[in-house]
Amino acid sequence: MNRKKIIQMVEQVRIHNPLIHNLTNVVVTNFTANGLLAIGASPVMSTAIEEVEDLASISNGVLINIGTVTSREIEAMLLAGKAANKKGIPVVLDPVGVGATPFRMKTVQKLLENVKFTAIRGNAAEIANIIGESWEIKGVDSQGDGDVRRLATAAANQLKTMVVVTGEVDIISNGKLTYEVHNGHVWMTKVTGSGCLLGAVVSAFLAANENKLEASVAALVYYGVAAELAVKQATGPGSFQTAFLDALSNVNEEEIQGLASYNELIIGESHV
Repeated sequence: MNRKKIIQMVEQVRIHNPLIHNLTNVVVTNFTANGLLAIGASPVMSTAIEEVEDLASISNGVLINIGTVTSREIEAMLLAGKAANKKGIPVVLDPVGVGATPFRMKTVQKLLENVKFTAIRGNAAEIANIIGESWEIKGVDSQGDGDVRRLATAAANQLKTMVVVTGEVDIISNGKLTYEVHNGHVWMTKVTGSGCLLGAVVSAFLAANENKLEASVAALVYYGVAAELAVKQATGPGSFQTAFLDALSNVNEEEIQGLASYNELIIGESHV
């Protein structure tokens, strides 16, 4: 996968303006909506049981994020996910804080039993907890060290879907092909919702592009390059957040060509 392909995938999002139905947490709703608008997508934010099936069915992508999930919202997520599956619409799961409490673990297990996810995006602890591996989690944040490449591949094989593990180095795997993305900046960890917005951005790239693995890699590279550009305009986390939204809107071909940093590995058996 070359840089030209990444640039083409970025342009596909801007051309097609995919509608992304977000069932996400209350902390990040505004940031997520603005971030999707910045990249050229269109957001709709709703967890109302009465309309989620209809919204999912007319959307181009669906994001399910359990950050502030309630029992009523679980029902809405199941309805939206199933409706999207029936239409062949990509569905992304962001299992925020899974493993921190039994409730979150049961929620994710129920979602995985009932919805076919195109991709699952989480930090190393979240992904490890889903597949029953030991990895420390503090609140909704990952702690500790481990072989993240092996973890991503194992999770993709076990869950039979694409897995995106985000951290200092981002790993994207479908069980056979595995990519590392080195773009980004530590200030992303200082802005609440940067990971949650990334789930929505991945959803938009999946909606606008046919090759789902390459689309996910393109989304991670694009997102990381935008962060690197934003840091140059910022003096701290507050101004970084504003500059980051600007950068998401303004990243151009030359900047992707110059800054994109990623590589491909080949491990295991593909399920995507």
